Amino acid sequence: MSSSPALHAPTLQSFIAGRWIGQHGAQVLRSAIDGHEIARTHEERPDFAEAIEHGRRQGVSALMALDFQQRAQRLKALALYLAERKEQLYAISHHSGATRADSWIDIEGGNSTLFTYAGLGSRELPSGNVVHEGPALQLSKMGTFAGTHILVPRGGVAVHINAFNFPIWGMLEKFAPSFLAGMPCIVKPASATSYLTEAVVRLMDESGLLPAGSLQLIIGGTGDLLDRLQGQDVVTFTGSADTAAKLRVNPNLIRNSVPFTAEADSLNCAILAPDVTPDDEEFELFIKEVAREMTTKAGQKCTAIRRAIVPAKHIDAVATRLRDRLAKVVVGDPSVEGVRMGALASHDQQKDVTERLEALLQSSDMLFGARDGFEPRGENVSQGAFFAPTLLQARDPHAEGGAHDIEAFGPVSTLMAYDDLDEALALAARGKGSLVASLVTKDPQIAAKAIPVAAALHGRLLVLDRHCAGESTGHGSPLPQLKHGGPGRAGGGEELGGLRAVKHYLQRAAVQGSPTMLAAVTGEYVRGANVIETDVHPFRRYFQDLQIGESLLTHRRTVTEADLVNFGCLSGDHFYMHFDDIAAKESQFGKRIAHGYFVLSAAAGLFVSPGVGPVLANYGLDTLRFINPVGIGDTIQARLTCKRKIDQGKMSPQGVPQGVVAWDVEVTNQLGELVASYDILTLVVKRED
Repeated sequence: MSSSPALHAPTLQSFIAGRWIGQHGAQVLRSAIDGHEIARTHEERPDFAEAIEHGRRQGVSALMALDFQQRAQRLKALALYLAERKEQLYAISHHSGATRADSWIDIEGGNSTLFTYAGLGSRELPSGNVVHEGPALQLSKMGTFAGTHILVPRGGVAVHINAFNFPIWGMLEKFAPSFLAGMPCIVKPASATSYLTEAVVRLMDESGLLPAGSLQLIIGGTGDLLDRLQGQDVVTFTGSADTAAKLRVNPNLIRNSVPFTAEADSLNCAILAPDVTPDDEEFELFIKEVAREMTTKAGQKCTAIRRAIVPAKHIDAVATRLRDRLAKVVVGDPSVEGVRMGALASHDQQKDVTERLEALLQSSDMLFGARDGFEPRGENVSQGAFFAPTLLQARDPHAEGGAHDIEAFGPVSTLMAYDDLDEALALAARGKGSLVASLVTKDPQIAAKAIPVAAALHGRLLVLDRHCAGESTGHGSPLPQLKHGGPGRAGGGEELGGLRAVKHYLQRAAVQGSPTMLAAVTGEYVRGANVIETDVHPFRRYFQDLQIGESLLTHRRTVTEADLVNFGCLSGDHFYMHFDDIAAKESQFGKRIAHGYFVLSAAAGLFVSPGVGPVLANYGLDTLRFINPVGIGDTIQARLTCKRKIDQGKMSPQGVPQGVVAWDVEVTNQLGELVASYDILTLVVKRED
């Protein structure tokens, strides 16, 4: 934040085209705790044409000068940099009404997402800017014409429009995969908590780790930004379903087929299954989960439980236990000892939740709320945006409107009674699509019945019982490894989900041609492509010296009965197909056959170079298939080909630099038929230059 002498509070600034702009204050942003002015947005209007041009030219160019592996390394370094400075963010996060635990979700949850994508990139993505989404497919009889798919950076900019409730995590969970994909970002946070987003963007800029143009920040409105986007660009949105509906029909986005992904607030639910009684551990787990989702971030989570669907026979017990738990929640200034729930993020949000609650009360009864001794703790909290935890019960769970259609984005949840599981699932579906639903049950058969039905209308499903409760991340916690998003009201989009999120920012294309051409395009060896054969065994090459397509055709080996007997005795595998001549003759193969893992071991014996060399270790096999049987008297031969190299920038525990090499292995018999096919992964030492 930069101070303006004319104002008591600092003026936030936008970061556009490599410079911070904004000197004159505009909209006042107030503390959610006591209402004092903490910042202002800036009055100056950013030049959105300049922002987009800077992203497309400078940002794309700078990001493409790095490859996936290098961008992953930058993400990891950035995560470490922010982790060392997180207390600077905690120091201002409380203005948003967040407790320390709430801020942990936003600050350290966001940083954890950076670490996760850094790790995914280093493990799963190539040392280039083309992802081969194989395998390649043979499209002709003789194998001279093939096809495959590649993913490449789109060459445009990603506009990320974020919600107020998670101003740091909400930005970083979009930034990480788009940065990894080589797509520069223009970030637009919600104004109410934009002071937190500005603070973290300043740290990111100060780190010196971001290539020029890879990240820009807009404080305030988006103006004509969306009207300037083209087909190579992407828009992602997190916020209300109403706002998402307005943005997705922007004429320019439609005209240019600009991808638009929405993650909208939804009427998520939790179902207490009919097998659970008040005496079960699962009953208490349900109570804890509903109460936690009502009070964490003061209920301002797009994943919060808005509808608690419970058996009619237990609804009074659920209501009683929830009231008792909510009565113990201390609300107030998070800096006050004992406070467990803070304020809503702004006074506008407080007004909105009040109006939504009044609408909900038209079809519901209040079981617990402000009338039950609500008195926030702390100085000047009367000027804050506090709201009482509020529990309602629907009079008619099947009626139109109410909690199936109205969301109070705060600490408000509605109980709904049902008579059987089918009715519970029907009530869950009345939310018209949500981000997450939970099923609390102790019966696997109930889960097996309910989850496939619920999955059609919910983006993520948690099955909670006593066995997973101790390590469960809970109903309301999106994880970077799993998809976040949902159908219908929830926006119909997807975020996170591991590498799925990166692929959202890449363009997929089908490529056809000869195997040699496909190998050149993908940067990976494709079966049937030209190979490179030299007098040097490929295992004798250092990482830098190995060429994609470098290959070794081994000598031959004839399989004997002694091989089967010896391998069976060594491994303990005496399966009848290897030892019972009569049974084997009656099988589909008509003869005794070699163990598949003997073929694998024999192939390794054919292609491995035994001496000390650059290849350090074999740490795995991928895509292993046994294609045709190998019988006694058959002769096998292997071809080992360098398929893919990944420079992860890692060292061995002894400090030796190394990379990962994937080798394509084909094992054939005397007829030239493929008998085994797989990729072997090895660690290979880098040559010291």
